[in-house]
Amino acid sequence: MRRPARRLPAALLGLAMLAGCATTSAPPQPAVPVPDVWREPAAAARTEVPLDWWRAFGSEELAALIVEALAGSPDLAVASERVRQAEAQVRVAGASLFPTLDLGLTALRRDTRAEEGPAVNVETTNATLSASYEVDLWGRLASGVRAAEASLAASRYDLETARLTLVAGVATAYFDLLSLRNRLALARENVATAERVLALVEARVRNGAASPLDLVRQRAATATQRAAIPPLELQERQTLSALAILVGRPPAAFAVQSDSVDRLALPEVGPGLPAELLVRRPDLAAAEAQLLAANADLAAARAALLPSLTLTGSAGLASGALLAFGNAATITTVAAALAQPIFDAGRRRAQVDAAAARERELVETYRAAILAALADVENALAATGRNAQAEALQREVRTQAAEALRLAEIRYRAGADDLLVVLDAQRTLFQAQDQLAQARRARLQTAVSTYRALGGGWALPAEAPRVGAR
Repeated sequence: MRRPARRLPAALLGLAMLAGCATTSAPPQPAVPVPDVWREPAAAARTEVPLDWWRAFGSEELAALIVEALAGSPDLAVASERVRQAEAQVRVAGASLFPTLDLGLTALRRDTRAEEGPAVNVETTNATLSASYEVDLWGRLASGVRAAEASLAASRYDLETARLTLVAGVATAYFDLLSLRNRLALARENVATAERVLALVEARVRNGAASPLDLVRQRAATATQRAAIPPLELQERQTLSALAILVGRPPAAFAVQSDSVDRLALPEVGPGLPAELLVRRPDLAAAEAQLLAANADLAAARAALLPSLTLTGSAGLASGALLAFGNAATITTVAAALAQPIFDAGRRRAQVDAAAARERELVETYRAAILAALADVENALAATGRNAQAEALQREVRTQAAEALRLAEIRYRAGADDLLVVLDAQRTLFQAQDQLAQARRARLQTAVSTYRALGGGWALPAEAPRVGAR
């Protein structure tokens, strides 16, 4: 008659394995057709993006600013603290897999006095060591640990995303600052050019070779060039302050020595294959980890619908004396409790539905992140080639405009043309110079965007869990 009792643990184990399989399932994979090649051809051959990719621009000052930003950025410090919070949550979830032990000590003195008869005094002292352990029959606790571990991985990937965003932000702000300084230098040169022409007009007016109207027009053109300087100076100061904040320093004590983008190198980046992008961007890895965490939460919610088995035990001493254990009695208890939810007004079922909807939401979030990542690379590649063409064309425009102004000044000095020709040539040259400086900045920004779109040299760890892997 004892054989069925001996088979009971094996039967429970088999039932738990079947129920565990029923509560867990692989997360759905986002339906995103990843192309075999990029639409935009890359100028560079396939190359690995280094982790210190910013050094490819050839600026030691930029490299020093980025090192300082990585050490002192408040945003990066916030992301690091979120990782520590997630690590603590993993320890909290992991503790649920182990028994809990509690030590209790109780001392009681009770005096009972009746209207008649002697007083009754009762003194007791109890010391108890109790243990409780929930048997994880259906994998609910293990699913909680998996969810916490996936959330920890997501927070670590978010930290890498924040680091990449910070580095790209510092590089972009640095290039913006140098470009504004370039444009300021050009604006001051344009003022000098306008003043040179103004001196020529004044001389012609004094000699009666030009009308006072020409003098007024050139004075207006010179004033227009002077008026272009203060807005650029304001932008330069604001960009310097923004860069100081990214680095983690107060703007008042921050300075950048470089003043031109012309000495910076323009690296060529090979994008690799589109499929490689899925393991090279930390934001995609974070979206995938969040999906894995949601899948584990769904498994835990399903397991909560099934019975729970809790084992408890205690051992202690009981004495009839206060704060003493003379002639103490030993008390030992062992219990097992099996509980099955029967009615909770649909709360657990609603939790399952909410967890399932959360998983479906994160599938779409992951799919959107993949599509956005592919678009980032395509846009960066498209901008790389076209911005290079735009800079080359703008350089030719600047060369021809400079020659046109030179010839216009000669003809105006000789009386062959009026001042309107000179004014038009000045305006064309000034615009061409400013647009050339902005075209150079656009190429640098595109290089930063390409590095960022490719993940900045980051790679998913080989041991990281993946959607679809079992």
